[in-house]
Amino acid sequence: MVDPAPLTPEWLVPQWPAPARVHAVCTTRAGGASKAPFDSLNVGDHVGDVAACVATNRATVQRSLGVQPVFLSQVHGTTLVDITRHTAHGTVADACFTTLPSLACTIMVADCLPVLFTNAHGTAVAAAHAGWRSLLGHNGQGVLEVIYERFRALARVDTAQGATEIIAWLGPCIGPQAFEVGADVRAAFGADDVFALNYFQPKGPGKWLADLPGLARWRLQRMGVAQIYGNDGGPDWCTVRQSSRFFSYRRDGVTGRMAACVWLG
Repeated sequence: MVDPAPLTPEWLVPQWPAPARVHAVCTTRAGGASKAPFDSLNVGDHVGDVAACVATNRATVQRSLGVQPVFLSQVHGTTLVDITRHTAHGTVADACFTTLPSLACTIMVADCLPVLFTNAHGTAVAAAHAGWRSLLGHNGQGVLEVIYERFRALARVDTAQGATEIIAWLGPCIGPQAFEVGADVRAAFGADDVFALNYFQPKGPGKWLADLPGLARWRLQRMGVAQIYGNDGGPDWCTVRQSSRFFSYRRDGVTGRMAACVWLG
């Protein structure tokens, strides 16, 4: 681990009771080299931006963290990868986990919900790309459940008290007043859990407004995760509404990606 550069002031630093060795940040549009419509700190290498600008932006993030971020190829699934220093950028997964220091679990977003995790003793960290497809998953097992089970597996070999006392932070995403979905999405969540229907409000014939951070909080709570921080569904967290601060694919179509990172010092 090298001494990090100062964080760009516009970036988000989670306010959560993580152990001292756990560090986290979520970038915004600010502090990068890309030109419009990717201005300015786009870390996505799959969105049509100039490759040299993306490389510069990723290097900026790495200098600010002081550790190596691992950028995945996200496909709206539920696959989790345990990252090591040999994990290649572009590894296909929508969640990552590590017990190793100086290696940042990293998720790219531009409307989907990033969720960062640690446990009470700071023996592991994880990150999830929780768009609605990954959040829903199959047969009640979405990306958040996959990460929860990975922490449980760690607890079976880690006797430290607190190994499964999970702490979660929800980052910025498309807000509940902007996320319009079809009746099929609502029905899919309702088929898994009727209580999830509380997080959908009617928009018009066959259309619903979905509360993505609310759904994520409920999925975590029903697993017994009590310490959940960050995005409460308010307008300040909405990627669509906060156009000067956040990238939004739903708003702009062609846009950059932000990075949500968590790592052990």
